[in-house]
Amino acid sequence: MLENKDDKLILGLPKGSLEAATTDLFAKAGYKIEISSRSLYPTINDPEIECMLLRAQEMAMFVEEEMLDCGLTGFDWIQETGADVVEVCELVYGKVGRNPLRWVLAVPEDSDIKCAADLEGKRIATEAVGMTKRYLEANHVKNVRVDFSWGATEVKPPHFADAIVEITETGSSLRANRLKIIDTLCTTTTRFIANKKAMANPFKAAKINRIAMLLKAVLNAEGKVGLMLNVQEKDLENILKKLPALQRPTVSPLSEKGWFALNTIMDEMVVRDLIPQLKELNATGIVEFPLSKLVD
Repeated sequence: MLENKDDKLILGLPKGSLEAATTDLFAKAGYKIEISSRSLYPTINDPEIECMLLRAQEMAMFVEEEMLDCGLTGFDWIQETGADVVEVCELVYGKVGRNPLRWVLAVPEDSDIKCAADLEGKRIATEAVGMTKRYLEANHVKNVRVDFSWGATEVKPPHFADAIVEITETGSSLRANRLKIIDTLCTTTTRFIANKKAMANPFKAAKINRIAMLLKAVLNAEGKVGLMLNVQEKDLENILKKLPALQRPTVSPLSEKGWFALNTIMDEMVVRDLIPQLKELNATGIVEFPLSKLVD
């Protein structure tokens, strides 16, 4: 067990489906995390941080109880455990893509269950028992057995359950098991959380906020590139009309009179078509460059 000290930040990392995506995100933010298959205590290239791998389901509870200063978990598990924690920031990423995850109610493709009311007298398997019971209560459905599922929830219907409540990013696993979605209970994203004691500690609060800023900067930069180009004054107005930008392109005069350098950031998907258009408008010295971080 890690010892909580005032000069060390104890960081919980999610073990399991988000593990690889999380270490990749931290690496892009400048934090190299190395995980050994034999240890739940990863190393990190920051002497002021100590890490521990935990299942996302437990993270909020241990952060609230001050066993961890901070950690990453889903909004769904914060709600499920009812943990009283500080949500430092939202981080929209997953093991496959960058879309929010959904907890859905799913049934076999040939099931007669079409809506929540049809669950009366049925059996549901799920890891999110509290969320499921609240959903049933909100829909005024009673006499439903909700079983905790220890995993492989998709294979439970129809022999071990009539329906499941399961988390999905793309729905592919559900379709592969011949299940169809009939309702969404919750949309969730990853949250960087901390406990109130850590946020009251100047050193730890500053460290947590810096990490949050860098992680968000990495996600902000995804799918965007920088573009630099040179343009004559006579062509400047037409080129400025063509350039998309987060705010406004930066325009700087060059040493040669009548010439300007433009610098802007844009979505990567538009660059392929934009560069030839800029060239046709007499832009020169066009340089596209990748972004690793974008700080708001």
